[in-house]
Amino acid sequence: MRFLIYGAGALGQALGCMLAASGNQVTLVIRKRFIDHITRNGLIVSGIFGDYQVDSRQLRLVESLAGLDGGGLDAILLTTKSYDTGAAVADIASLRNATCPVVSMQNGCGNVEQLEARLGVTRSFGARVITGFEIRQPARVTITVSADAVNIGSCRPGSIPEPAAAIAAAIDRSGLPCRAVEDVHRSLFAKLLYNCALNPLGAVLGVNYGRLSEFEETKRIMNEVITETFQVIRAVGAELEWETPEQYQALFYTTLLPATYDHRPSMLQDLEQGKPTEIEALAGYVSKNGRTHGIATPYCDLLGSLIHFREKA
Repeated sequence: MRFLIYGAGALGQALGCMLAASGNQVTLVIRKRFIDHITRNGLIVSGIFGDYQVDSRQLRLVESLAGLDGGGLDAILLTTKSYDTGAAVADIASLRNATCPVVSMQNGCGNVEQLEARLGVTRSFGARVITGFEIRQPARVTITVSADAVNIGSCRPGSIPEPAAAIAAAIDRSGLPCRAVEDVHRSLFAKLLYNCALNPLGAVLGVNYGRLSEFEETKRIMNEVITETFQVIRAVGAELEWETPEQYQALFYTTLLPATYDHRPSMLQDLEQGKPTEIEALAGYVSKNGRTHGIATPYCDLLGSLIHFREKA
């Protein structure tokens, strides 16, 4: 298949390397500093799913979509940070002759809706990624942890369109576990529960996910965040697998968190590098929709304020 990966950071570089290594044609829209490293030394992925390596001849490396023709593409994978979604979708919409599916593989909620508003139902897909990727040196990505396979689905639930099945199969064959699902929003909201509980708090305290589970004080905070997030998800009309926050907490503490014990929060990595975080697509999403639906979200509000302080400081 022919893929374009837009905004190739850790996730995008890992996907690009693995897809190219398994015989797919891959174009990476990527920062120049990474282009220089990959051109000289290739792109390497290692970690829990094995080792993969490609050289620059197996990839097309570009800084922007300028001059590209999208007519031959089978899929565009959108892997930017969530705060860049609007600009990225506008850029993709302008890509000449492109009619292929676009898959948001980003953190948080609200990204797929932006795709659908600009590109329409048939081109707009989402993916839930609950796997940890880290760039420890340029063009060297480590896959550190994974709680589940990537889930890919249409922006509209109820069926699995052929493009979703084909994209999921290609990613799965590349070595990253992936499956197509009938309702990707259900998966995305489940990830919102997980991410809101761990990512901001771990970033504020400067610890990996596992440490948060070792103290009653931090567990109490995570439980309150889960409850707030659960209530907001229900208020916006989304479905979840669990009837109560307590049912989700049982899975969270026994399965999901232990599987990602050693992961360092992406927000913490962003703060360490002086970058903005995705807080508005996570706790900020909960706070915003809580206000809309009359649901108090004091814990998500506080975590959002603390992360914004860290960003500004």
